[in-house]
Amino acid sequence: MKVKTLATSGIIAALYVAITFLILPFGFTLIQFRVSEMFNHLVVFNKKYVFGIVVGVLVANFLFSPILVDVIFGVLHSVIALSITILSAKFIKNHIKRMLFNTIVFTVLMIIIAYQLTFFADIPEYNGIPFLIIYLTLAIGEFAVMAVGIPLIHTLNKRLDFEKRI
Repeated sequence: MKVKTLATSGIIAALYVAITFLILPFGFTLIQFRVSEMFNHLVVFNKKYVFGIVVGVLVANFLFSPILVDVIFGVLHSVIALSITILSAKFIKNHIKRMLFNTIVFTVLMIIIAYQLTFFADIPEYNGIPFLIIYLTLAIGEFAVMAVGIPLIHTLNKRLDFEKRI
């Protein structure tokens, strides 16, 4: 891995963790508004961003999640969703369309996090809540953050040119 890629990945991971920390009360609730999830759109511009995003998810979940198993399921969710989006680049050339696809992929795959919260997390507030309700609330939060991230990341890309930054 080139030094530039390594350094950029470190910055992305650090930003993911810092932003997750700043919105901590909203990032680990039943309706998760984890603003740092907007960074997932960076893989639309260059697949090398996957390293920084995944490390950011791993560190943020390790440091801030109330359940340790979130490290495994959160990373798994991100790796699968990011991989699908990276593979979609062969078929979806337009960046905005690929960010829309990325939003849908991350939203649908929140089923992984819902599964974790339903079957592996011993959080009293979630006991007795049906799986489908947990999934829907997580999906709504993920969709909202990722959808808001599309124009934001698109605008930032005009100034920063994410394809060439890593």
